[in-house]
Amino acid sequence: MMKDKVVVITGASSGIGRAAALMLAKAGAQLGLAARNYHALMEVADAARQLGTQAIAIPTDVTQKDQVADMVSEVLATFGRIDGLVNCAGVGVIRPIEQLTEEDIDRAYAVNTKGVILVSQAVGAAMLKTGGRIVTPVGTMGRYVMRGSAAYSASKWGAVGALKAMATEWQRSGIGVTLLYLGGVNSPFWDDIDMKVQRDKMLSVDDAAQAILYALQAPPNGVLNEIVLQPESHQFI
Repeated sequence: MMKDKVVVITGASSGIGRAAALMLAKAGAQLGLAARNYHALMEVADAARQLGTQAIAIPTDVTQKDQVADMVSEVLATFGRIDGLVNCAGVGVIRPIEQLTEEDIDRAYAVNTKGVILVSQAVGAAMLKTGGRIVTPVGTMGRYVMRGSAAYSASKWGAVGALKAMATEWQRSGIGVTLLYLGGVNSPFWDDIDMKVQRDKMLSVDDAAQAILYALQAPPNGVLNEIVLQPESHQFI
């Protein structure tokens, strides 16, 4: 069902974004890949092309509206349309409240909230005539909290609210919005977080990518609005 579909993936240079890019490439999708790390992004684009699909790498800071607009314009100029968007760009800020800095808060909101809004706004405008699917892995911190998640949860809840509001405006336009609430995923997210976790008990990035593919393949007259995917060790937490 993804054969020749055009999908934009932000945060495509590593983690869930990279895994989604390669899984979608295997499914036949054509890819517009965006991230700040150009060299890592080019490696993902090359790997996708080796799987037999067309992929372009576009260095993009999702917090900058002009860069987002240029990225969307390049995808449209190359492929002529956009059928799907996967918002994987994000930053992890997990820190005790007494250690939380203003810089932490600003960074979380800039990428996790503002970035999601800017990219979804721009891609949504391109989808208005053709329809499409917007899938955003907001994580379970988009609906729950844990110790140290004040800035992170707030930024994710902000993204959830924004996307739900957009969905109400896009009703009957053919644009479907999916919120993907993932539990712990063993990704680079945890590399710089000072917290004792069992990464071997987490979901893999391929598990997350499979859920993204599933959401993008929803029937055209239906939308998977929300998906919760937890590690077996957590389930309903």
